Amino acid sequence: MARNIADTINPKTRLAVSIILLLSTFISLMSQTMMVTALPVIQNQMNQSLTTVQWLTTGYTLLIGIVTPLSSNMYDKFSNRSVFLGTIGTFVIGTLIGCLATNFWLLLLARLVQACAGGILMSFQMTTMISIYPPEKRGTIIGMSGLVIAFGPAIGPTLAGFILNLLGWRYLFILILPIMVLIWIIGYFVFPNYSEPLDIKIDYLSVVLSLLGSSLALIGITIVQTQWMLGLAMLVVGAIILYFFVKRQLNLKQPMLNVRIIKLYSFRMMVLVGICAFMVLLGMEQMVSIYAQNVSHVSSMTAGMILLPGAIANALTASIVGRAYDQYGAKWLVISGGILMLISAIPFVIISKDTPIWIMTVFYIIRMVGNALVFSPAISESFRGVAPREISHATALNNTLRQVSGAVSVTMLIVISSIPHSFVLGMRISMWVTVVLVLLMLAVFISYIKNRNSRR
Repeated sequence: MARNIADTINPKTRLAVSIILLLSTFISLMSQTMMVTALPVIQNQMNQSLTTVQWLTTGYTLLIGIVTPLSSNMYDKFSNRSVFLGTIGTFVIGTLIGCLATNFWLLLLARLVQACAGGILMSFQMTTMISIYPPEKRGTIIGMSGLVIAFGPAIGPTLAGFILNLLGWRYLFILILPIMVLIWIIGYFVFPNYSEPLDIKIDYLSVVLSLLGSSLALIGITIVQTQWMLGLAMLVVGAIILYFFVKRQLNLKQPMLNVRIIKLYSFRMMVLVGICAFMVLLGMEQMVSIYAQNVSHVSSMTAGMILLPGAIANALTASIVGRAYDQYGAKWLVISGGILMLISAIPFVIISKDTPIWIMTVFYIIRMVGNALVFSPAISESFRGVAPREISHATALNNTLRQVSGAVSVTMLIVISSIPHSFVLGMRISMWVTVVLVLLMLAVFISYIKNRNSRR
């Protein structure tokens, strides 16, 4: 089916679809992390604790992870045109609520509505682009998607720093609203309908189990530090519900999410590599921004400038990694990226109040280059052996696991950094956690390289 679409779609239409999808996904992902730089500002203006305001970023990421499993059924149940227009429309509504928000809880609602659209859009973008291009272009296409997935979150805090310094946090919504409205209008006239809805039955019990289990487990993780008994209870109950969700998917003829894909060796191992890389990316970005503002006492704009060179380096690297993967494979790209990520950790694990800003900036650049070398090849390699009809399920599962892990990473590092009396010591400990994640990533990848020819 994917091959037929790739062979028959008009090249100009393919280009138009690609541009619309990449731009809308970029804005969605950029919006995901724009609040990173804004957290200290909103914390002060709305008189909320850091633990509370971090829900503006953690909640967004968590909800993406919760709604993404629903996306595979949406692709089958509705036409691609309906999914796209409905998703962009939902994002516009969330952004409008953010423009008008008068208190923290309305602001949080705006973020959660945006996240509902963001979770669907990210999977829709990748599934669609894989479908409309031939398999021999897959590395390049996933490289383009990887560029958006990596650069969007990376540039968000920097751009937000400029906006916060010049205008204020409300303009984080106001400035992107007309762009997304314009994308919806262009999509209405340009976006083709190349899929037909299938007569499938949505298993609503699976939907309930997925939403309830994910919500309880993830919220439990985030509150376990302040309310450990309640957090642990929610985590355990959520895990039990998710167990029954997975068990039900294995028994359904038309599962909401085909979890059997995880049995594919390449998918299982490379998704784990991508998860580790994404956890380090989001966690590092959040912690460096908070440290710069709360310890180094720089402005939100300066904090954004610390992250900007790394974001640019990440984008430039990601732009060539896809083609490099098509030609040379993943082996040396991922290993080189992992080594750079380890080197970049050196000043952060010994960081102090006197650490110069330029050192943080330079080594953050190295971290982001290393992350780009790992991320796109990991996604591309994970699709080895995935049948075309299973691409939507593989994409949804991949994105779900990655986003949930990213949310856990941000919360985990913030919680860890808050445990010691000194935030500087907490920062060091949290950076050691990122080192462990990188070592785990390399160990998994090396094991995969050794065994991929003998296992499927």
